[in-house]
Formats: sequence, structure tokens, C-alpha cells
Amino acid sequence: MTINKLVEQRFGLPTKIGNGVTSNTTLSNILARRSCRSYKPKPVPEKLIQVLFASAFSAPSKSDLQQACVIRIEDQDKQKRIADLSPHTTWITKAPLFMVWCGDSRRIRRLSEMRNHPFANDHLDAFMNAAVDAAIAMQTFIVAAESVGLGCCPVSQVRDQIKPLSVELELPRWVFPIAGLCVGWPDRETRISLRLPLQTTIHTNSYDDSELVEQVTDYDRRREAIEKTPPTQQRMVEKFGVSAAYGWSENRTRQYAIPARAGFGRYVRDQGFNLS
Repeated sequence: MTINKLVEQRFGLPTKIGNGVTSNTTLSNILARRSCRSYKPKPVPEKLIQVLFASAFSAPSKSDLQQACVIRIEDQDKQKRIADLSPHTTWITKAPLFMVWCGDSRRIRRLSEMRNHPFANDHLDAFMNAAVDAAIAMQTFIVAAESVGLGCCPVSQVRDQIKPLSVELELPRWVFPIAGLCVGWPDRETRISLRLPLQTTIHTNSYDDSELVEQVTDYDRRREAIEKTPPTQQRMVEKFGVSAAYGWSENRTRQYAIPARAGFGRYVRDQGFNLS
């Protein structure tokens, strides 16, 4: 499939984007990527796993501080206990390879002690830098894994019960989880998720959301025409009722209409971070 057709498939709109651009494997894989939550009962070879980790930790890092780490879960009982922390993540137990990516500000703090230098950046930016480093490393792992035919799905729900998760991972101060990651050989082809139009997410010179409502309304129609969410699968019908037009914005604003992980800030502070 050409780059142009892949872009049209991703955004559900006719476009000239991609015309004249030579296709390559990386571009094609990224444009056509799909989340994968169902896997063949086939292990991922260890030699491949190590290459994928090497690729992940080749990712950009803020000021070369390298504030990311990953905890690979090989204990199946532990994997099940982590899966059971959220009612939405029991499928994690079926992943041939499961890991939790973490921001790691502990390493540089320990090294500051070793070198007898003060750690003078104990503020919100220290947390953000570690979180971004971990997210970039995880995404690089995903790109690498999917380039060889593996399927991946990041799992933010592992943070639903953040303290029990930290106990399972034995996380010390200044280390915190950002997401789990399930990896394996896909056992079926899943649907491509339409994304917001680029006019909504790309701004030139300054932020401008003056046409947000119109753009998202059109996007909702395109996406719902594909997904056709039945009333039984709408969120919180008992609170919001059944919507005749249940598009992406209705779904996601219902999701954010109730508090979730409200204790995460307290947890991060308990891990030693000063968020001022």
C-alpha cells in the first residue's frame, strides 16, 4: 500500500499527503500500526528480546541523563497478580512477554552522591524528564518490535492500583511506573484506530483551536461509522444515558467525567519527588 493510502486509512479522509513520498518499511509500519491484545502461544526468542531492549535504550534521552528503566516480568504468578490489579487488564496474563516501563530519577541522584555533587534540580522538571525518557524508550521498543512482526499494547491501567504495583515491582524512591507493555505474535488482525485530523493536532506559529468543535464533530462521525458502538458498550449509561451519536468525544469525555488515579500525585511525592 502506498504512503498516501496508508495516511488516508489512518485518518479516514481523502488527502494528498504522501503522494510522491517513497514508501519504506518504517513509515509503513508506523502508519498502519494497530494495538494487539491477543497473542499466539508462541514465545519471543530471547536473542530478539535483547535486540529490542538495545534498540529501546538507543532512543533520545534528555541531556543524555538516561532516566528510564524497564522491569521485565518473567514470574507468571507475578504477572497474574499485576493483571488482577485492574478489572480491565486480566488479558495481560496471556502476553508471552510483559514488562513495566519506569521513569528512573534514582540513578542520577545516586551518582551525584558518588561524585560528591549536590543534586540541585529536585523539582517538577526532574519528574517530567524521567517520565518523558521512559515514554520515548517504550515507544522506541514498540517501533522496533512491530518492525519484526510482533504486536504490542501499552497498558496504563497498571497504574490503577499504583501502590500494590510498586510493591510487586519493589520500586525504590525516585522510580515510578509509567505503563505496562504486552508483546507477542498477533493471533489476529485488529482494526486500525482512526486518529484526529492533522488540522486539529498541528498548529503553526501559535496555538489555534478555533475550529475544534467542527473538526471533532466530523471526526466523531467518521469513527463511529466504523466502530458502530452498540448501546450495551457505551460507558456509564446509568449516569449519562444512551447517546444516539456515541463518537470518540462522547466516549472519552465520559471516561474523564469521573476521577481516576487521583492519588498518583501523592504516590509520586511519596516516591521522593518534589513537584513544585
